[in-house]
Amino acid sequence: MTKQTFKISNKVIWISSLFLGAMMALPKMAQMHFNPYEALVDSGITALFALFTWYYNIKTLPAYSSRDVANGFSTPILIKNLLLGIVVMFVLACIQQFLMTHLNFGPTMLMFEVRGILVNVMFYMFIHLLYQNYHNQQVGIELERIKGDNLGAQYELLKQQVNPHFLFNSLNTLKYMVESEDKHSVDFILKLSDFYRFTLESRKLDVITLAEELNILNSYLFLLKARFEEGIELSINVDPKYNKTSIPPFTLQLLVENCIKHNVVSLDKPLHIRIYSENDFLVVENQLQLKRSSETSTGIGLQNIIDRYSHLANKNIEILPTATMFTIKLPLIHENSNY
Repeated sequence: MTKQTFKISNKVIWISSLFLGAMMALPKMAQMHFNPYEALVDSGITALFALFTWYYNIKTLPAYSSRDVANGFSTPILIKNLLLGIVVMFVLACIQQFLMTHLNFGPTMLMFEVRGILVNVMFYMFIHLLYQNYHNQQVGIELERIKGDNLGAQYELLKQQVNPHFLFNSLNTLKYMVESEDKHSVDFILKLSDFYRFTLESRKLDVITLAEELNILNSYLFLLKARFEEGIELSINVDPKYNKTSIPPFTLQLLVENCIKHNVVSLDKPLHIRIYSENDFLVVENQLQLKRSSETSTGIGLQNIIDRYSHLANKNIEILPTATMFTIKLPLIHENSNY
């Protein structure tokens, strides 16, 4: 995995270092016998040490990787930084003594070393606080990316389940027609071929327009009529203003298949299915005439639709069963929806 380096703006580093150096010169400026040269050297030494502390601490931070756990506060690293800081500050104190020979080296060096320790500890804590915040942000970004990838993978799996489910039911239909030597078997195969051409064209689509879905449903109705003839009646009454709204592909086919799977469909007892629009919902309902024994099922159908709506649009479908009717309300997805 690519490692990402934690960075702090050079502008922030230089401005803060110069500001700290200027702050250290303030006590000398307040003295009665102010020496600008001495204040400038003192300020410069502090600013140089601050720059060293900034860059050294940043350089020694571990690079972020999603496979690594962030290193928090480390006492050994802090002690190492303090020891190195003491050596660097000693060198800078020697430079100051060279530039200003009139100063007493012992007290001056002690003052510089104490100052260096304070600066080192302060910068170490501050930099590691920033680093921990940066690491937390990276972990949050990584978790969101993984969550998004996971949801995308789940939805792709749901889409891929639709075709096997539909194929299973279509082949069952063809089986019944062939066994009964139905004269419409050839037409059924041709229509089924056309229908699967569309499935190949739309397999990468998350949604299609409601108008397209209804056209497909009308074609699918031919396949149903070839098997059940007048045993199934499907009425569609959708307001044209909803034609450009979106719907996951094959939603209506799955619902119609579920109706057939669970209910008696015969010439003596036709199954009536209604599809109509109502207040931004597409309603699919059928009267209940349940079979005594259910057909073999893939167990996908309705749950697949529920999961696809949840993943795709963060919306829930409404299932409203009664003693005589089974109703499902599908929320219509508009173009401006954030799906």
